Amino acid sequence: QVQLVESGGGLVRPGGTLRLSCVASGSIWDMDSMYWYRQAPGQQRAFVAGVAGRTRSNQLSHDSVKGRVTASWDTAKGTGYLLMTDLNPADTAVYFCNARSTTDSFWGQGTQVTVSS
Repeated sequence: QVQLVESGGGLVRPGGTLRLSCVASGSIWDMDSMYWYRQAPGQQRAFVAGVAGRTRSNQLSHDSVKGRVTASWDTAKGTGYLLMTDLNPADTAVYFCNARSTTDSFWGQGTQVTVSS
């Protein structure tokens, strides 16, 4: 089992920056990808960005956030990060991290991000 705990969310003004963290514990040695999703009120959970592969070099991001969002994974710390810049109200959502191996998928409880002036 893998436990994931997100943090770093909060209220930020439009144009601001946030860095979310996802601390992984448990059987993390088998995890080879970490992704970030978000869910806005009344909407389905949607992919935001992620880091895939054993070398952690395959960075992915959705077109809607490309250029503003960077996912990373510090394997020594067992922590994933999502750096978000130039935030706008459409980025308001609960953000979840998702760690995967070839056979398992684990989710955190989420952290709220609110972008408002």
